[in-house]
Formats: sequence, structure tokens, C-alpha cells
Amino acid sequence: RAYWNAEQGELYALKLNEHLERLRASSKILMMDPLPEVAELRKIVVELLQRNGFREDVYVRPSVYKSTEAIGVRLHELKNSFYVIAIPFGNYIDVDNGIRCATVATRRTADLAIPARAKVVGNYVNSAFSKSEAGLNGFDEGIVLTEAGKVSEGSAENIFMVRGGALVSPGVNDDILEGITRAGIMEIAEELGVRVVERQIDRSELYVADEIFLVGTGAQVSPVIEVDHRAVGTGKIGTITRKIQDRYFAAVRGKLPQYRHWVTPIY
Repeated sequence: RAYWNAEQGELYALKLNEHLERLRASSKILMMDPLPEVAELRKIVVELLQRNGFREDVYVRPSVYKSTEAIGVRLHELKNSFYVIAIPFGNYIDVDNGIRCATVATRRTADLAIPARAKVVGNYVNSAFSKSEAGLNGFDEGIVLTEAGKVSEGSAENIFMVRGGALVSPGVNDDILEGITRAGIMEIAEELGVRVVERQIDRSELYVADEIFLVGTGAQVSPVIEVDHRAVGTGKIGTITRKIQDRYFAAVRGKLPQYRHWVTPIY
């Protein structure tokens, strides 16, 4: 994402280097390397945003794809191409009032199937099954479990819960995307003095959590107020969630000096 700060007249691209580093890592997993270095990719993204002259929040999507004109199923010995799009973009899911979630029957793809740590278009089929299953059953978002029945993430977001004052998230070995926003939330929690724990989470543990929220580039920080028809905590947005959310939205718009390393000014 890139966030517009009207007071400063500046557009800030969020964690640009980190996103491009992950793009290169995902490309390597799919035998799409070598990509240009981050510095070169960064210049392309910045120029695209500058030439569009955006004065609003924007979503940026750089993509690498197999471009060889051939029929067949393989990863190797194929040419790759690269493009970037940028479009005005608001909230993907509700960040103000809290959302209702359901754990879904669809399981997260395992590392030995389609690795979740790679941000791959094919993985979004799994996300789409999860999102539609939850949505058609009257919920805002789905929470996906691993094949072993442990909590993995949302349909397209990482998940955090608060228990006993600690911030808990599934580890990178629970078939999650190694989220860039997830890492940023951990940085904010450390600054706020909130202990962060990475460990497996049972589905029933969500039912007794004090607070839950989903995070991601699209989702940003979205509080969860209900899971499987059970209120999360008091059924309202929790104190720790609100503090983290307020800090995050100030940081991404370039308002906090200590988080200026997160953002790239475009103009």
C-alpha cells in the first residue's frame, strides 16, 4: 500500500523494500529467478506512483509471471516477465467496527503442497474457497486451520490473539504467509511493552481469547469481535488491539519519526 498524507502533501509507500525482497524470494521458490535487485525494482515502483500523481491511498501490486508461450506444466526452463499496477484503494475489510469470523472447513495449503510462505497467485484459490465459505454463511471473514487442525491465518491475513496480556500468533511453520504487516505489528507491540509469543493455537483457544485481530497489507489491522458465534472478550474492540491499530495507522502515514524507516516518500 501507499498512504496519502494530506497535511504533508506526501504519498508514503509502506515497507517497499520488504515487499520487493519477498517478491524476489517467492520468485525463487517458483524458479523465476534471477529478478533484478531490489534497488532496480524499487525505482520502477516509485516512478509508476510519481507518474500517476496519486493524491489518495493506493494499492500497488508488482507481479512476476511465466511468459513463455508454451503448453505444459512445469516451473523450469521458462521465461519470466514483470509488471506493476497501482490503483486507488480503500479498506479491504472493516477496520473500524470489528468483524465476525468463522473457522472454515477449507484447510490451508501445506508447505509440501503449495508453500504458503510464497506469495503465489495459485494460493489465492485456497483463499477464495475460505472467503466464500465464510461469506456465504453470513460471516465477514474466514479463519483457516492447518491440516493438523491448528489455527493458521485468515483467508488472506495473518492472525493475532491476546491472552493474559500477551500477543500470540501462529509461527512461520504453521503454513502462514511470512507477513510483512505481521512483522510490523510485532515491532509496535515491542515498543508498547506487549510481550509477543509465536506458538501453535487451537481453534477452541480462539473462543477464550481476550482479543483477536487480523493483519495484512490489504486488511491493515482489523479487529475481530466474534468467532464461530462466540463473542471475543467483551464483544467490542479490545484495548491492546486499539492501541496497536492507532499506532499502525499513524506510522503508515509518516506521522511517527520512529517508524519513518517503514515508509518511502514518493514525491
